[in-house]
Amino acid sequence: MHGDYEALRREARAMEAQLRQWRRDFHTYAEPGWCEVRTASRVAGELTRLGYEVLTGRDVCLAEARMGLPPAEVLEAAYGRALEQGADPQFAAAARGGFTGVIGVLRCGPGPVTALRFDMDALGVRESEAPDHRPAAEGFRSVNEGVMHACGHDGHTAMGLAAARLLMRRRDRLRGTVKLIFQPAEEGVRGAAAIVAAGHLDDADYVLATHMGDRGTGNGQVGLTTGTTLATAKLDIAFTGRAVHAAMAPEQGANALLAAAAAVLALHGLPRHSGGDTRVNVGTLRAGTGRNVVCDRAVLEAEVRGATTAVCDDLEQAARRIVQGAAEMEGCTCDVVRAGAAGALFSDAPLLALCRETAEAMGLCVPPTGTTDSASEDFAAMADRVRSRGGQALYFRTLTACSGPFHSAAFDFDESALPDGAALLAALALRLSHSLVAE
Repeated sequence: MHGDYEALRREARAMEAQLRQWRRDFHTYAEPGWCEVRTASRVAGELTRLGYEVLTGRDVCLAEARMGLPPAEVLEAAYGRALEQGADPQFAAAARGGFTGVIGVLRCGPGPVTALRFDMDALGVRESEAPDHRPAAEGFRSVNEGVMHACGHDGHTAMGLAAARLLMRRRDRLRGTVKLIFQPAEEGVRGAAAIVAAGHLDDADYVLATHMGDRGTGNGQVGLTTGTTLATAKLDIAFTGRAVHAAMAPEQGANALLAAAAAVLALHGLPRHSGGDTRVNVGTLRAGTGRNVVCDRAVLEAEVRGATTAVCDDLEQAARRIVQGAAEMEGCTCDVVRAGAAGALFSDAPLLALCRETAEAMGLCVPPTGTTDSASEDFAAMADRVRSRGGQALYFRTLTACSGPFHSAAFDFDESALPDGAALLAALALRLSHSLVAE
């Protein structure tokens, strides 16, 4: 058994140059959520060449379950740009219009179904041009201004393709089915729900995901946690008032900007919850057309987070009451749309133990187990669906040295960690298929 682990890790490390090339290609052509046309087409092409059964487009994401979808003109512009930047035309058409998920299926007869999730989207951050920022210095800084991979999803996608190779080479030792889910729009927790709603997790016994972590000092480290991520809801809030001349007849207007400003202050003053930790943030406020016009429209983008799904739900309802009250105070109306949502994510104890045992057998370092994570993760929707049907979920960190905080213009990570992350995922899938079960 240990020989199998050593072979997996050795084989993955032999792929390091390919992993780096994939990661840097995705990084150079970073695409935001629901716009990952080029990325999805490249992934679908590689999975097809490997021999996977490949699902794309509307076969992956249920249209009406997609959240936080950009306007149609933005999606169409993303499609055109992807073609100009080398998208595989055989698969790009299916991704057009915000259908950018890809699933590779490997069927190996009777047995359990194991799903591995890899997120593909980038963030709306303008990447650093500083000479000490490695992507800029080595020529793979994002060419799409205002969009960059600032959270490691380019690495996750590369690991997914490497795991696909490792598993295909071992298909004669697999039982059951492996699904490789390449997910769009994880940022803003917008994409997983559409894949879940399409039924792709309904037959899964296990679902696994990893994320690049920043507590390592190089490769060969795996982070496990017994706690949860925060549940979250993302809210798009639009205030509608009535525009008039600000000096001639201000009393005839209804000031949407004042309503929004009152809502911002009140939202940030929401009381904390006895049921656990909470977070509130208003990230954007857009309002007004001129200094002498009473503003008739204001739009907020806000989020709430809670230690549990119940705490988050309570906070969301309080936030909705606040914005409605602020609207009424100024004689405005208010519309609130959920642009994304995720429950609290945790890993099941048996899978945590299996991951620790497998990682240590592979010679990977597992630092002391963590207990908290103040971020949120769209993977929770997949974990919840699998768990509701009697299955189990696992989420772990592939730890590596990072430069710059997550979601910052200077973010980058040590690529030497990519082979070990891919090897561990492949090893876990093998064990869960009962090919490498501990004796």
